[in-house]
Amino acid sequence: MSSRPPVQLEPGAREALRKVLELLADERASVSSVTQPDQAWKVHVADSLSGLEVEDLRNAPQIADIGSGAGFPGLALAAALPGSHVDLIESVGRKCDFMRRALAKAAIANARVIEARSEDLARSEGREAYDAVTARAVGRLSTLAELASPLLREGGVLVAWKGRRDPGEEAQMEDAAAELAMLPLDVLHVGPFAGSRHRHLHVIRKAGPTPGNLPRRPGMAKKRPRGSVPTPPAE
Repeated sequence: MSSRPPVQLEPGAREALRKVLELLADERASVSSVTQPDQAWKVHVADSLSGLEVEDLRNAPQIADIGSGAGFPGLALAAALPGSHVDLIESVGRKCDFMRRALAKAAIANARVIEARSEDLARSEGREAYDAVTARAVGRLSTLAELASPLLREGGVLVAWKGRRDPGEEAQMEDAAAELAMLPLDVLHVGPFAGSRHRHLHVIRKAGPTPGNLPRRPGMAKKRPRGSVPTPPAE
């Protein structure tokens, strides 16, 4: 694997993201624990751009970033992919306010902030509306796959940013795949250019129509994730 992502930032995109990090450094609301620009470029921007290693994401016309937080990876992807539209989905008001100001300051025109739970969006305009879903938020793979499934068109992909590989978590995702219509495809190690040397991207494809029982009520995917966690063998 190369040491740099396959799509390099144009000067205008780099300048736009510099303005985002400038705003983040001055932000007084709690939207991120990493705000110093040099560190934030690696932890937020470079880590976000590692997603460009996934061809389906690079070519996706409509992208939903769930649990966007301070706007990563969604803001960075929008800057890098001007031909794509990115919806930044976040339910915490102060984070949505920051992202709106960041979009305005950086003049990123191909993204918008949606202040909502992803489950609620999937019951309305967001249902099966996206070619790719990204998730850098903390959550088990089966939880993220459940949230992504009703947002994705059939054949679309979830790209989930995770750290060290967890065999139990991956087995749980495999176990939940059929009932979520989400098929694990690949796991890419992108540590050489991401914000963490242990960074992996999990690519999971929407493999059929959205199951009729999705989405569940907000919070249920995290509280009661699909699939079963294998019991470790006795020593």
